[in-house]
Amino acid sequence: MAGKKISENKREPLCEDIAGKGCGLKKVIDIVGGKWKIMILCVIDKQEVVRYGELNRAIHGITNTMLANSLKELERDGLVERKQYDEMPVRVEYNLTKKAESLIPILLELKKWGEGNL
Repeated sequence: MAGKKISENKREPLCEDIAGKGCGLKKVIDIVGGKWKIMILCVIDKQEVVRYGELNRAIHGITNTMLANSLKELERDGLVERKQYDEMPVRVEYNLTKKAESLIPILLELKKWGEGNL
């Protein structure tokens, strides 16, 4: 038989619908992609509960606008929880959701890969 050889050990593709709505990898990149979101998750993971000013000081080079926008998007996507206290001055704290906590081991693997390959 001439033609395609079918492999019995076929790997699962990263995306069936490359960059389409059904692509799980694209969904992940959409919510944690960009320059700052993973750094924000790293700081919150390390400190568990963090205030805005602490995030701003910990992430070198981030602007107030980018930090505020990234936090809003992470909250909207269910990765970060924002808790505001009725105090003067207003105190706001951020922590990871269970959804984000399940992402941390994957980010650790990416970190290890980067350390070993880049």
